[in-house]
Amino acid sequence: MTKLVNKTALVTGSSRGIGRAIAERLAADGALVVVHCGSDQEAADDTVETIRAHGGRAFAVRARLGVPGDVDLLFNEVERGLKEHTGRTDLDILVNNAGIMGGVSPEDTTPELFDQLMAVNCKAPFFAVQKALGLMPDNGRIVTISSGLTRFANPQEIAYAMSKSAIEMIALHFAKHLAPRGITVNTVAPGITDNGGPLFDNPQAVAAMAQLSAFNRVGDPVDVAGVVAFLVSADARWVTGAFIDATGGTLLG
Repeated sequence: MTKLVNKTALVTGSSRGIGRAIAERLAADGALVVVHCGSDQEAADDTVETIRAHGGRAFAVRARLGVPGDVDLLFNEVERGLKEHTGRTDLDILVNNAGIMGGVSPEDTTPELFDQLMAVNCKAPFFAVQKALGLMPDNGRIVTISSGLTRFANPQEIAYAMSKSAIEMIALHFAKHLAPRGITVNTVAPGITDNGGPLFDNPQAVAAMAQLSAFNRVGDPVDVAGVVAFLVSADARWVTGAFIDATGGTLLG
């Protein structure tokens, strides 16, 4: 496929799970993909090797998010790699995918955990957009990965859901701000998606989670990657500020 030939893309948190599937799909569509990881360099390098083995182009960068100077470090590495691979620093596509979950009860959510969730899940994406705009040509594409938990209650993830709601506002308001440049900004909200974690090795747990979807299965990362691939393509030029439910019908009730 050649929809994204001559385009460059940064996918944060793309060494595994949904982020990796997005990186692989955008590379398959022709983009040069910057594969970002926070700490697992080996997994990021494996993603790059897989992309290259299938004829795609990619390189890896490492920058821990949620700490002082995180986005500056990330974009220093992105610019260095883009210059090396293309001779320029243009970034056509930004996918804000990196995030962390809480997984604790409201009573056990500490101020430190709350601050970390906000720093990684909404502060870093905001400033990533800010940084990207200095590199992004007109008609660029920005996608933020939210969660079905902004519409579907789970008391173990209140702070996480709050942080994801915040990045939905990034998409809504930046969409208005950037429309004069032809840059689209949209949100994709996955539901329960097999990220390779140990929970998905439990058939009983998978069966219970599958019942939440209208399709009676859990999501696969490629299900979400396909939605993102559309939104960053020229075909989605008339879609901006949108919230795309990619939960497999979980939000239908």
